[in-house]
Amino acid sequence: MLHLYNTLTRKKQEFSPIQKNKVGLYACGPTVYNFAHIGNLRTYVFEDILKRVLKYNKYDINHVMNITDVGHLTDDADTGEDKMEKGSKREGKTAWEIAEFYTQAFKSDMADLNLLEPNIWCKATDHIEEQTAQVQTLIDKGFTYETSDGIYFDTTKLDDYGKLANLQNQNLQAGERVDMGEKKNPHDFALWKFSHKDETRQMEWKAFGHKGFPGWHIECSAMATKYLGQHFDIHCGGIDHIAVHHTNEIAQAEASSGIKPWVNVWMHGEFLLIGEDKMAKSDGNFITLETLKTRDLSPLAYRYLLLQAHYRKQLNFSWEALESAENGLKNLRHLVSQIPKHAASDPYICEQFLQAINDDLNIPEVLAILWTALKNHQIDLEMIIEFDKVLGLKLHDLNKKEIEVSLEMQDLLDARKQAREEKDYAKSDELRDKIASLGFQVEDTNGGQKITNL
Repeated sequence: MLHLYNTLTRKKQEFSPIQKNKVGLYACGPTVYNFAHIGNLRTYVFEDILKRVLKYNKYDINHVMNITDVGHLTDDADTGEDKMEKGSKREGKTAWEIAEFYTQAFKSDMADLNLLEPNIWCKATDHIEEQTAQVQTLIDKGFTYETSDGIYFDTTKLDDYGKLANLQNQNLQAGERVDMGEKKNPHDFALWKFSHKDETRQMEWKAFGHKGFPGWHIECSAMATKYLGQHFDIHCGGIDHIAVHHTNEIAQAEASSGIKPWVNVWMHGEFLLIGEDKMAKSDGNFITLETLKTRDLSPLAYRYLLLQAHYRKQLNFSWEALESAENGLKNLRHLVSQIPKHAASDPYICEQFLQAINDDLNIPEVLAILWTALKNHQIDLEMIIEFDKVLGLKLHDLNKKEIEVSLEMQDLLDARKQAREEKDYAKSDELRDKIASLGFQVEDTNGGQKITNL
């Protein structure tokens, strides 16, 4: 049985979907005002592993991911500039152009990391009607109040506000976390922001008697409810979403529908650190996937690096660690390439694999099982394919593209050919291993030796 750690209950529990064999899965997507950094992408790799494990367990998954293209301010306290407007000023493009460019850049990153795309992409700007409808419901039910700059959710109206982050036990006082302004309570948050009279916004809509735009949190609760219903299975995101974004999503969704719980299982991926600090655009200490490519490091090597740590544990990034992962992935592929076509697999390996993935996505254990099985010749290509359905490292789809043979490589091939003609198979194997150590594989075909990339 599949067991997952639930942030809401603070324990690992057996997963039981609301509908038999079907899973509704919502994942908080990117704010498309800049490139995603590799810290952001760690969360999406974790969510991809979750989806692959669910698929491996034969669940039919409806995976929804939002695109935040309006409403995410630079401060979680509902102040600061809209990030889309900020990106527009930075690059001299319209906010709509910024959103489209960085949406496509994010999808390109997903492809490079071999992430499965969601069933439904939903943009905040395409769902203004759903968001204003949910805000109106909250107004009608008495959960809101209006200030000079927007409509706010009154968190004191909910007895269990903050249950996801255990805010009830933090005893926060007004002003300790945020500048109160016209807020009644420190955790109250904006549902709908009014445009300032002295500012010109590119993204604004007429609602509630004012021109304005949605708060960041309302988009996710409105869109997730539209596509997955008022009660669904799993909601994912980064650990930094727990205290504010996801806490406020729950408040809006459950207050508007009256149904609890809105989501059964909440799952969160831990930070990627540089030194002792989390990677963040606001601090300027972020690295993009494109940066890796300029250093001739593959995105799949980064995926492999991430899989070596459990998704609920912090991971320190360094270039040395990534280079080690690059070499490790090459060695892994080399071992896979050496598996004989008619090799046999130990059935116990299959049981270990299933047990590990179903133990809260224990992928580091899966990698340990895989390496041991390869070194002990206990695994066949069919089982490699099964492993890779979850790992997503393209282990069974190695690059067999013919390469241009250098003079040095030709000398090695000629020497190996001569060794085989003289039936000196020990020498032939020695030369094959030397070729492999350079990152290439040699195969004997009816047409002679063929060299390909590992």
